[in-house]
Amino acid sequence: MSRKNDPQDKFHAVTIICLILGLGTLLPWNFFITAIPYFQQRLCSETHKLSGNHSENSELSDSSNNGTTKCRDDFNFNNWMTLLAQLPLLLCTLLNSFIYRWIPEKVRIAGSMLAILSLFIFTAILVKVEMDAQSFFDLTMATIWFINAFCAILQGSLFGLLTLFPQHYSSMFLSGQGMAGTFAALAMLLSMSSGADPRTTALGYFITPCVGTFISITCYFLLYHVDFANYHFSKSNTNSSKTYELETKTELLHQGEENGDAGQKKAVLLLKEAEAGSVGEEKQSVSLWTVLKKIWVMALTIVITFGVTLSVFPAITAKVVSRYDHEGWCKFFNPVCCFLIFNIMDWIGRSITSKILWPGPDCKYLPLLTASRFIFVPLFMLCNIPERTYLSTFFLNDVWFIIFMIFFSLSNGYFVSLPMCLAPKKVLPHESETTGALMTFFLALGLSVGAGLSFGFKALL
Repeated sequence: MSRKNDPQDKFHAVTIICLILGLGTLLPWNFFITAIPYFQQRLCSETHKLSGNHSENSELSDSSNNGTTKCRDDFNFNNWMTLLAQLPLLLCTLLNSFIYRWIPEKVRIAGSMLAILSLFIFTAILVKVEMDAQSFFDLTMATIWFINAFCAILQGSLFGLLTLFPQHYSSMFLSGQGMAGTFAALAMLLSMSSGADPRTTALGYFITPCVGTFISITCYFLLYHVDFANYHFSKSNTNSSKTYELETKTELLHQGEENGDAGQKKAVLLLKEAEAGSVGEEKQSVSLWTVLKKIWVMALTIVITFGVTLSVFPAITAKVVSRYDHEGWCKFFNPVCCFLIFNIMDWIGRSITSKILWPGPDCKYLPLLTASRFIFVPLFMLCNIPERTYLSTFFLNDVWFIIFMIFFSLSNGYFVSLPMCLAPKKVLPHESETTGALMTFFLALGLSVGAGLSFGFKALL
């Protein structure tokens, strides 16, 4: 509960920093996933063409409706990229749930950002290095593995850190993550429209997240020079546990006076819980199992949400092509209708939670509501995908794919952000950092489940 004499977020500085930090955490993944055409072009042009001559437009798709070049997906790039991105995210998020007690937060966050910056510089350099397709594939997969490993530690640490702030700041962080996808998709479209050769375009494309990551590092260090941020950081220190306990008692007793006898009884119960929490804080001991019992509904919700999303995006959705033969539309169909629409609507979905949090933290049926998104799996699989063996195309018109993508991405953004915002409301203040680490672990678990399912769904096509 804020007070008049508490430091204020002047000029919305912390809000802007949280937005930029959210943007920086997902820039790596989004720039890799929207650069799929570049990777496919490298693997295609350096292995084999099934027919015709290689053209500059072939970097835009592994199979063109109206071109003369078609490439076999021998490397199964989309699926492997998704899986090898999510496995380290899962493992390192689990690791971060334990190491945060022993490794300082500044070391985890700043160290991860510097490592990601170095790996992106390496990726940009690799654009100009000639090598055979297998070596390029191996190096790219290794880079994706390590970037996502550091991203896992970074996200888990930042989620834990931001739970010390009011809920609005976690929403802004999640909104920033949604912006990362839109930013990457727009950067891809601009690079495709530039008319430069594919290698030069890719070089400029990968330099962009290097700049973005550097700005994120700068903003993170600026956070510790803002009075509003330092005030909330100090409330989590064990040295101030007694002060925080007194503040909590005052707030709870004030609530009891306002609400009468019933309110007083509730305040006494909450006060006892807060006192128990302050003792636990002094001992710096938080039970993972206790926290998990409080947030399991939110954890299950985020696993289901990402499990559905990653099972078809981008492994299935990136294969959908336009039914029309117009060269310009075919060139930009998937970048716009798949990646740009997804990221814009995902961003809107995440941003909605800054105004609406429905259903609330006590709803037990949220996972069932999220599970209804499984309907999008067969819908996308029945869209216009040319290379298929078992299923036939049912939704041939481009409009169907666009409609499905709008609702698919909007619901993804909302149901990703909602449990991340509600989970801290279910725990005591001293359990906030553990909650952030656990929720990030389940986020990564959902991504890994979806990545694994994508292989099966692709085989069913």
